[in-house]
Order: sequence, then C-alpha cells, then structure tokens
Amino acid sequence: MRRVLVLLACLATCLGLSTVPAAATPSYCGLVWGSQDKSSGTYAPATVGNVRAGRHECFDRLVIDLSGPVPGYQVGYVGTVTQDGSGTAVPLRGGAFLQITVHAPAYDTAGSSTYNPADRTELVDVRGYPTFRQAAFAGSFEGRTAVGLGVRARLPFRVSTLESPARAVIDVAHYW
Repeated sequence: MRRVLVLLACLATCLGLSTVPAAATPSYCGLVWGSQDKSSGTYAPATVGNVRAGRHECFDRLVIDLSGPVPGYQVGYVGTVTQDGSGTAVPLRGGAFLQITVHAPAYDTAGSSTYNPADRTELVDVRGYPTFRQAAFAGSFEGRTAVGLGVRARLPFRVSTLESPARAVIDVAHYW
C-alpha cells in the first residue's frame, strides 16, 4: 500500500498535480531563513562587552553581548569583510563571509575599551563547528562595531536581539 501511495505522489508531482506549493516545503531542519541581508536601523546607548559562540543541532550561533539597551545591526554576506573607517580587508577562513555590524561601540564615553579580545583574529574557538570557520574583530569606529564571520558556504541565517541580558544573536544554518 505504501509503495502505491509513493508512486501516486511521484506521478502527481511529475504531472504538476501536487496540491502543496513548493514554498510550503520546509528546508533543512524546518528552517525557512534566507541568505539576504538583514538589518534594524535602531540606535541605543549600549556598548559591546563580549563575543561568544555555540553549536546547536541545526545551526551555529554567534552572540554579541551588549551593555543594553539593544541597538540596531546590519548583517550580510560580502566578498570581503572590511574594517569600518579604513576599509582594510579582514582575512577570514571559509567559503563565504558575513559582515556583522552592531550600532554600538566597543568603547565607553571616556574612550576606554569595553571589548578588547585577546586575539582579534580568533574571537572564539570554532574548531569542530559544522558551519563556522572563523570569527574576527573588524574594529569599532564612530559608534559601530564590526565582526567578520567566515562560514563554510553561503547558508541561510537569521538575526535576533534579546533584551535581558542584552545581546545580538546570529544563527547560521548547517545546510540549506
């Protein structure tokens, strides 16, 4: 009986008789994220305090900890991640690169650093991660902080913000 149902479903699909539109078919792990740029234009008085990463079943996660309230962001795939202000290229490992910018400085009003990574080229240890290849600090300039994220390939991602504690979260799927 099961073989007959599978055969009928295949036949209906080949003849264009399927009643389920292609857009309704879930992608990997049911994630329906895209790979287009994502942004929020809000500004808020916050500073960057830390960058950390984690692995999940269907995606890798990068978290930028903030002093709150949560500011805006711009995240998108680029050919080369660059430093704000100078335009200097930030070398990264990976098949694709995300330029992540939060509208918050990595310094306080007195100019003292609020985030000073031990190694600007390796912000977090991502060895063994399915998607992430490298996270590097791309600088903080004129109230904005940039991070470059090298990933395995151009994969779907989402950006979210959380208020308590304040943070920006970038999730990149393991597969399409």
